[in-house]
Amino acid sequence: MPKIDEEYIKSSKVQYVVRHLQLESIHPQAFKAAEPSHCANDQGKYWEYHSRLFANQRALNRPDLTAHAQALGLNVAAFDQCVDSGKYAARIRKDVGEAERLGVSATPTFLVGLLDKGQLKSVRVIRGAVPFESMKSSIDELLSGK
Repeated sequence: MPKIDEEYIKSSKVQYVVRHLQLESIHPQAFKAAEPSHCANDQGKYWEYHSRLFANQRALNRPDLTAHAQALGLNVAAFDQCVDSGKYAARIRKDVGEAERLGVSATPTFLVGLLDKGQLKSVRVIRGAVPFESMKSSIDELLSGK
């Protein structure tokens, strides 16, 4: 991801969009762990919080979520209020529904495509964590119009 970020995202060649696919049947805490990243975003720390959750995947109980916020210097009272309110639950459920509609059933899954008048076209589906060169090849092919 750091290479993709450096070569494509920071240079504005591509846009990176994250959608949720909480596989609750195998990760019971997944749905409730998705909401806090959005609450952290309310305080400008989405990616920091998101990265922290990935680095601490065994620490996703409710008290852990607050501890992560505290470690990142977030306003814990505002964060806890946001998480407990379920403010972002509908948004996450919408993402899950969209993933199911698109046939995405595992994470990570990448949809690499082009936007044409707001519609995604020329989509390539990349399933699983793949080496940078594989991702680069797919992105470069789309960008070159091949």
